[in-house]
Amino acid sequence: MAAFEVRGGQKLHGEIIPQGAKNEALQILCAVLLSAEPITISNVPNIRDVNKLIELLRDMGVKVGRLAPDTYRFQAEDVHLDYLDTPEFVAQARELRGSVMILGPLLARYGRAQLPKPGGDKIGRRPLDTHFVGLEKLGGQLTLEGTDFYRLSVPGGKLQGASMLLDEASVTGTANIVMAAVLAEGTTTIYNAACEPYLQQLCRMLVRMGAKIQGIGSNLLTVEGVGSLGGTEHRMLPDMIEIGSFIGLAAMTGSEITIKDCQIPELGIIPDTFRKLGIQLEFRGDDIFVPAQEHYQIGTYLDGSILTVSDHTWPGFTPDLLSIILVVATQARGTVLIHQKMFESRLFFVDKLIDMGAQIILCDPHRATVIGLDRQKQLHGITMSSPDIRAGVALLIAALSADGTSKILNVEQIDRGYQNIDERLNALGADIKRV
Repeated sequence: MAAFEVRGGQKLHGEIIPQGAKNEALQILCAVLLSAEPITISNVPNIRDVNKLIELLRDMGVKVGRLAPDTYRFQAEDVHLDYLDTPEFVAQARELRGSVMILGPLLARYGRAQLPKPGGDKIGRRPLDTHFVGLEKLGGQLTLEGTDFYRLSVPGGKLQGASMLLDEASVTGTANIVMAAVLAEGTTTIYNAACEPYLQQLCRMLVRMGAKIQGIGSNLLTVEGVGSLGGTEHRMLPDMIEIGSFIGLAAMTGSEITIKDCQIPELGIIPDTFRKLGIQLEFRGDDIFVPAQEHYQIGTYLDGSILTVSDHTWPGFTPDLLSIILVVATQARGTVLIHQKMFESRLFFVDKLIDMGAQIILCDPHRATVIGLDRQKQLHGITMSSPDIRAGVALLIAALSADGTSKILNVEQIDRGYQNIDERLNALGADIKRV
């Protein structure tokens, strides 16, 4: 098990380019199963979850060629469905939350699909009902073996378009249903669909492949099924979670950082949410410049009451950045309530921050009150373990700002979502050793 030794208190300086978007990559890569023709994808992040999914596709019979460090060509001309019955497939799929999105493409194109209960971050309950209810409405028949193995088939031979209202605006659930609907017979309408930029990217890629999708970017998608899809080229967006993490890192360490090529219009309210904490940002074309700040003041509501930052479905604030907001608030002036609505275990990493000297009250599994130290007292280094991807990077940011040396265990969790993060931050002046 790898670990980071982090010597805190270093000022960072320079430019950093965000990786391709992890959450987009997992959808886009599964979509290659919908066509027998070549599909070229660029700006693919070199991270564990994405690499494992590419390995899974290759083992399923998809031809995979690496054209450049971040560019791949895929061709799912001959998918080996028998591989789904092997112990190797079960082991691979269990490791990846994103593996659930192979179900829609396989069911639509081949009439059957199966999957063990997928893995991913342990951040609370993450039911898959939205995926399966949607696929069943399209004509899929679900058989549950035991409590953790799912089999889907199409008794009628081909999926049929349907009208549905999703019980939650699940991003991966919407992606799975859209990927199934594009090859179904007839028209599918999806109400309460997710509309995140990554889902929009998937829909636009499918349209270039020949799909007919209306309402992209809204909560109502209309999909008219087609007989087959062709090939295309696609470039992924920069990772908005990495961009937000770098903004938080600059503020927390009092550093001057320029984040390059951010595709700012796709970031939604992320920049303004950091500004509510008093963090200065300057847009320079498509770059974000974060100046070194000695102090940053958390805002309040107009009546002077304490600010709340909470997560919400897009275009609300992404839950993946609440951990970053929380850690950055520990050295702000003022107080903020962090309300994590979607996952009941995602705030439990705050005990490590409290051990480092942060002033945080964990009100319940969903809410934490942070009283900023205003740099009057530095956090101090400790030994801790990364519980999930986002909390791991929040702890890394805390360690980089702390007095002394910290050791972060289980950094494989961080590697699942952040590409060579130690090397890239060391290039800015950080002191991180992988041990």
